[in-house]
Amino acid sequence: MPRPTDAPGPVLRTLTPRDWPLWRETRLAALTGSPEAFRTDLADWHAGGETRWRARLDDPTALALVALLADRPAGLAGGLLAPDGVPELRSLWVAPAARGHGLATRLIAAVEEWARRTGAPEIRLAVRTENTPALALYRRLGYRRTGDRPGEHLMTRPLGLRRPGPNTS
Repeated sequence: MPRPTDAPGPVLRTLTPRDWPLWRETRLAALTGSPEAFRTDLADWHAGGETRWRARLDDPTALALVALLADRPAGLAGGLLAPDGVPELRSLWVAPAARGHGLATRLIAAVEEWARRTGAPEIRLAVRTENTPALALYRRLGYRRTGDRPGEHLMTRPLGLRRPGPNTS
């Protein structure tokens, strides 16, 4: 995969149920390349076939994004409404060749914009406790730890606040 400096920047694409092959390709790349970052594993997604892949994209209240770099998947992120109506950032992943160039921040910003449109005052996420780079990124972007569950920290960020600038912590 070309490095972001060798080609035009990544393009974010909102997926529909017709895009299930692209969703599958990107999600499997994430689960294969960074299994430690996710609560689910590769085996969980092999069951159900096309129906399961389409179902994830068929929720009109959810958001599924893929970042494409030179027409190849370079990242993904999702937004889902929890049963209590609070929007959640889910499944953030950036391919190793695309890391270090702000793509994760762009994906998060797109999910936050989707969450703002729901009218919710905050967004939340769960991050694996050992995922130190993700924890640092979320803290830098204004997320605060609000609790824990086995193996994960729970974090929230008010949607009305601007993100901290580069010289703030």
